[in-house]
Amino acid sequence: MIKNAENMECVRCGGTVAPDGVCWHCGAVQPDFRAHVEITAGDDAAGISDRGRRREVNADALALATSGGWTIGVVCDGVSMSPRPERAARVAAEAGAAVLVARLPEGALPEVALHEAAVRAGRAVSALAASKDAAPACTFVAGVAGPEGVWSAWVGDSRAYWLPDEGPGMALTEDDTGDHDALTAWLGADAGPVTARVRGYRPLVPGRLLLCTDGLWRHLPDAARLRDVLGSRRPDARADARTLVGHALDAGGQDNVTAAVIRVVPSPPSR
Repeated sequence: MIKNAENMECVRCGGTVAPDGVCWHCGAVQPDFRAHVEITAGDDAAGISDRGRRREVNADALALATSGGWTIGVVCDGVSMSPRPERAARVAAEAGAAVLVARLPEGALPEVALHEAAVRAGRAVSALAASKDAAPACTFVAGVAGPEGVWSAWVGDSRAYWLPDEGPGMALTEDDTGDHDALTAWLGADAGPVTARVRGYRPLVPGRLLLCTDGLWRHLPDAARLRDVLGSRRPDARADARTLVGHALDAGGQDNVTAAVIRVVPSPPSR
């Protein structure tokens, strides 16, 4: 069981812990803060974020919401070489989800809303920087599912997949990486203007929209392997997220691991 930050005492000095899991007095990050998080949004969306077996801090974050017939998910992965990556990820996930919750019911095109969400998330992360040399940073992937299809937007190497109940699945994102898998795009004050890529897909059969960090996809890098792990059982978003995260932990859990699953049932085609 994870304690609420407001009720925690600092493991280093015994002082008061702030809502973001950092001691007000000595600045220590609490090792058990957000070690394992499970959230749901309605009956068809669930997400799990776990610290993993080797990391002291969970620098992943996720947000889920429903709004005006849309189901919304955002997953972010703090860049470990930056200061306070866990704060960057949480701020980006919350800011991005807030834009989508507001804009999609207003009738904004999903492509437009997703781009705005990435830009707003980037501004929020940039505002955390003490300077460009001390700039928290994170990756970003958002997915939305509505009656007409699914859309995803991303910056960095967090991924989105479409996993249909029948037929082959596919990745909806392409990693922003270069030589030796180094990131070529991220959110943060040292990243420059945010240029999110957006992709949409109109499924013909029910399935799952999966958003995840590299703590999962490095163990299950393609849609076929993801579907093999999920098996052919009746889809259940929370059970699916637990299965995927559990697989990564059983495989070693070297990194933080986060998976958000949105169950999608497309509307029948109109005549």
